[in-house]
Amino acid sequence: MISTNSTCEYCQIAGGYGKLLWETNHWNVYLAPSQRYLGTCVVALKRHCRDLSQVNNEEWIDFAQIVEKLEKSLTQTFQPTLYNWSCFKNSVFRDKNPNPEIHWHFIPRYHEPVHFEGISFPDPDFGYIPIPKKREIPVEVMEQLAIKIKDNIIKG
Repeated sequence: MISTNSTCEYCQIAGGYGKLLWETNHWNVYLAPSQRYLGTCVVALKRHCRDLSQVNNEEWIDFAQIVEKLEKSLTQTFQPTLYNWSCFKNSVFRDKNPNPEIHWHFIPRYHEPVHFEGISFPDPDFGYIPIPKKREIPVEVMEQLAIKIKDNIIKG
């Protein structure tokens, strides 16, 4: 279950993570609303889970398959130079009643700018930790991006 009492700092959406692309038995995969790094997604555990040590073996196996499919999909779509995966829960502890939940940020990184639907996506911090600055793109472009990533996930 996804909490509705906090806002994910990276995604900027209260109680959610963006556009649902795909789901497995244990995880939901969302296209993040901020596309500063083209193809950024959030992978959220479907059940409330405070710490990584509470993720069970079945969920880890499922997550490993998601990692493989997402990385393969983005490689086919945009050929990123590398992928960053992060699991931060810092911002939730700014609230009086923190309710952390496990979710991963999947952040493709690009040495050179990539172009999609007539928009350039440079990676200004390449080689450094991604900076969580919001970059919205037009709804139509988000839709096309979601279709492209989903199609490659399905093709496997």
